[in-house]
Amino acid sequence: MPLSARPRRLGVFATVSALATVSALLVALTACSGSSNGDGDLNLVHQGRLTFATSAPMDTPWFADGQPTNGRGFESALAYALAAKLGFSADQVRWTTVSRNDALAAGKKNFDIDIDHVAMSPQLRENVDQSAGYYTVPQTVVALRTSRIAQVTTLAGLRDAKLGVPATGNGQATITKLIAPVQEPAVFTDTNEAAEALENGPIDGIVVDFVTAFALTHTLPNAFILGQFFGAEPVDQLGMVFEKGNPLAQSVNDALARLRESGDLLRIAGQWLGAEAGAPALQ
Repeated sequence: MPLSARPRRLGVFATVSALATVSALLVALTACSGSSNGDGDLNLVHQGRLTFATSAPMDTPWFADGQPTNGRGFESALAYALAAKLGFSADQVRWTTVSRNDALAAGKKNFDIDIDHVAMSPQLRENVDQSAGYYTVPQTVVALRTSRIAQVTTLAGLRDAKLGVPATGNGQATITKLIAPVQEPAVFTDTNEAAEALENGPIDGIVVDFVTAFALTHTLPNAFILGQFFGAEPVDQLGMVFEKGNPLAQSVNDALARLRESGDLLRIAGQWLGAEAGAPALQ
């Protein structure tokens, strides 16, 4: 998954229950966090408040309505849940917009935590620190709503499809291992080329990672995520970004562990990145 700035067009790709209100979520999480306003031991840009960064545009499903402050969308909801575990109320959380390139470059940061669906990598950690993974990125099938596979709901239903993959990424291994298609997948130089083939008809769908899939749906007319699935290795993990050497990363990892153990992390992901977000599971 690319680590460059998240685009508004296809030129570069970034590096998926009932809705509860964010206030109810924060009340519940704060009650079990065992902390009241725990910034005393944290290395923060501004004491007494927690500053999150992300890049623009703030698209779904990571954020809703282009507003990270509303607690809606996966990364916004996760940020407020994490803040509560660290002992911060919603009104002690601040947001700033930082380009992906600046967030990932070495040097001083004007934020405490960057949450921007960034894939974890050893190369990246030469410049910045990253949290433990907060989401395992599945593979997805992207199709057009007019495609002959638009109504498929299972992996078996894709066996007769002509699928395409970018040369980089795990799509080809996924297709071979989990779909075992009748036709060999078409391999394209990059996602742009695969998207053009999808628009013009030579292929029925594209297999790409979840983050790229949502970028496609924002930029390719009539495209949608047919479904998502796990099972092909390797897979990417998303990690939050910190200034190199900031001990806050360990506190965040501890909070993430508590969110994971309580089931809240899985619930938030299911709410915003699952079937209700338009990304049903293919089995």
